[in-house]
Amino acid sequence: MVLNNQDLNQVTWEQRVMEGDPKFETSQDIPSVAYHRFAEMIGFKGIYVDDAEQLGRAWDEAFAADRPVLIEVKADPNVPPLPPHITLAQAKAFATTLMKGDPNEGHILLDTAKQVLSAVLPGHKDDKSTK
Repeated sequence: MVLNNQDLNQVTWEQRVMEGDPKFETSQDIPSVAYHRFAEMIGFKGIYVDDAEQLGRAWDEAFAADRPVLIEVKADPNVPPLPPHITLAQAKAFATTLMKGDPNEGHILLDTAKQVLSAVLPGHKDDKSTK
């Protein structure tokens, strides 16, 4: 599976959280590549997913395939790869990033809030304990 978010995402977030630096688009943005199409060119089965609801079906199709498979998932670069525990220093650096004017500031705040809240609020669709 390839997560295609058109960003050197881990580096982008390390710069934001560890150093408090805004995203430097010149070095972090990468062109979109149709990875699933490339896989097909070399004989693999290529599957493209741009909706989270399609992911289960994509994995079923991949495991049933008669050849190697590459699943390309279009991912949002503004959803932070949050570790299970965030230190106070990391939270401060992240706040500094936003104060310096990160180019994706609005989406970062919204997407981070969604991710955090979906993990802690009751009734989240992935919360099996309420079903």
